[in-house]
Amino acid sequence: MLKKIREYKHIFWDWNGTLINDVWLAVKVINKMLKKRGLPQLSTRKYKEVFDFPVIQFYIRVGFEFSKEPFEELAMEFVQEYYTHFSKCKLFAGAISILKKIHEHRITQSILSASQEETLKEKIKYYGIEKYFTRIVGLENHYTEDKTEVAKKCLGELSINPDEAILIGDTFHDYAVSKEIGCDCLLIAQGHQSYRRLKKLGILVIKRLSELRGYF
Repeated sequence: MLKKIREYKHIFWDWNGTLINDVWLAVKVINKMLKKRGLPQLSTRKYKEVFDFPVIQFYIRVGFEFSKEPFEELAMEFVQEYYTHFSKCKLFAGAISILKKIHEHRITQSILSASQEETLKEKIKYYGIEKYFTRIVGLENHYTEDKTEVAKKCLGELSINPDEAILIGDTFHDYAVSKEIGCDCLLIAQGHQSYRRLKKLGILVIKRLSELRGYF
């Protein structure tokens, strides 16, 4: 059973689909790419049932053929289109008030994302919430790979006991990362994977970020 949020010393936040509501944009961009190649479109519901990490597996699942186009080219096409419209994305309801409440409890917070790190820092600054985070950690590229190693490095730099930390995310990968670094995990099912899928992990899953207030 999870401790109350106020009992942790550090919170690792995922970014996409956890604090920022970007699922609609991911679906829009991937559908534009699929349509361009004559492949079937995805509803938001279907997207949440098939999205996965590493993202290369998701691309295979929805029909892209790497014998015709390398994954790296497809990934960059997605990223360019995605960030063209990213400014239209909004933080989930209650995100700022929750970050502020955690900060007031003197709990340190970090962002731990599979996004490219420099772009990640730029976007978090755009939303004016960088002041809440001790670390903002992403990957070196835009290929949305495994973030386990950067998570381990971040944990070491913060000198935090894993038992005193919790990772809050929206995907199987967030849970896998939490297991690798030895901290607790809470998942929110308003992001990139469905509540039905996440509940199969047997851990606490809430449906909306705003529900987190009930766990203080």
